[in-house]
Amino acid sequence: MATSPTPPWPVRLLSLVALGLLTLAVIVGTISGPGFQPLRDRIIRILGGRPTDGGAAEATPQGASHVHGDAHGDDHDHDGHDEKNSLSLSEQARRSIGLREGEVALSTFDLTIGVPGIVVERRGRSKLTIIAPITGSVTQIFATEGEAVTPDQPLFEIRLTHEELVQAQANLLKTTEEVDVVRQEITRLEGIGPEGIVAFKTILERKYELQKLEAVRTAERQALLLHGLSESQVDEILVKRTLLGKIVVRAPAATAPHPGSTAEITLILQELAVERGQHVAAGDTLAILADHASLLVEGETFEQDIPHITRAAADDRPVTAILESKEGPEQRIERLEIDYVANRIDPESRTLHFYVRLPNEIVRDNRGDGAGSARSVEWRYKPGQRMQLRVPVESWAERIVLPTGAVAQDGVENYVFRVNGDRLDRQAVHVEHRDPQSVVIANDGALFPGDTIAMTAAQQLQLALKNKSGGALDPHAGHTH
Repeated sequence: MATSPTPPWPVRLLSLVALGLLTLAVIVGTISGPGFQPLRDRIIRILGGRPTDGGAAEATPQGASHVHGDAHGDDHDHDGHDEKNSLSLSEQARRSIGLREGEVALSTFDLTIGVPGIVVERRGRSKLTIIAPITGSVTQIFATEGEAVTPDQPLFEIRLTHEELVQAQANLLKTTEEVDVVRQEITRLEGIGPEGIVAFKTILERKYELQKLEAVRTAERQALLLHGLSESQVDEILVKRTLLGKIVVRAPAATAPHPGSTAEITLILQELAVERGQHVAAGDTLAILADHASLLVEGETFEQDIPHITRAAADDRPVTAILESKEGPEQRIERLEIDYVANRIDPESRTLHFYVRLPNEIVRDNRGDGAGSARSVEWRYKPGQRMQLRVPVESWAERIVLPTGAVAQDGVENYVFRVNGDRLDRQAVHVEHRDPQSVVIANDGALFPGDTIAMTAAQQLQLALKNKSGGALDPHAGHTH
């Protein structure tokens, strides 16, 4: 077996020196302190290594800056709040932004579609046209435009000028007088004496004559009614035995309001079509009365939403109407019913119209001072007002539903602010649905029922938090990390 040659002595001497330096470096590396740092670095450089600043991290000279440990990070203050996601507001700031707090609760959210709508009158129900029953001239107008009138209230007085109507009255009076004369003759003949003195045939002829005259009078009476006179006016002619020179046109009875309406039956003189002294012919319009106790909201939807509208109408799902107001919060009219859906699509706009019942109510009733004073009323809802209809599509159970002011948006992130003592902590949430009125938050543990959060001004709070992190001084300024 061959043996390895023995290395020369210079090589062995260098190996012993290297081994000694290595041993010394290991021993010095276990000893910490500022006095051994230069020696340790020099030995490591001799051996071809690179010294570290571990010693400086372990020992800080007197007067140098101190270092925070991991348990006391840069993003937390001394109270344990996450400074990047926590905000403290003064009472004045809370009032300035209108901050309101509320508790989180689970509820069922009805997913809806928004449809534009406009308040319209009910055709055949909301308008009553008053016409001139006879030809003549208007001598008196008892109500003014915009005035509230009651059923059977006098509206106009018309003086008769139609010759045919005057002649028809005269014929009725003449026939009535002849009927009276024949009746008196029959009574006289029957009271003369026993049969034989006056022939029975004569009495019978007078009775036949009376029957003919009564038939003529009935026909003439009907003719006056067709001319526009009322039963009471014709009876007045017969009782007073005078021709009727003037007639009074009265307000008719209003149609009954939709069931559920709290409004009384009230008619408004919406349009006055004549002036005093004006000549009118039979059938001319005198005025238009309006009965707004019950109206409709006309919705207009596109073709893709027709199945939702049809299903909601078939299932009697309640519809919500929203009336926007510049002077205050929007008005919500809940639980309205779909009256009917049109059976044709508008060929130009390609939209479908549907109609929602809108019970109305009087908000102002000014009856004036004293008897005979004009009365004016104001309805809450008026034709021409624009509304937003929310038609339900489906229901989501066990959801957290918040007002839009409670959720702030920052890019793709959504935040709410949980109340934590006198501070507000930002919490990221998952938004499942958002509409102009509400935001649906997933029930995934980010929020719990009973948590108190800011229900308003979330966007202002988010902006204040960003301004604080971007422009405020570092709470650890002056410290070396």
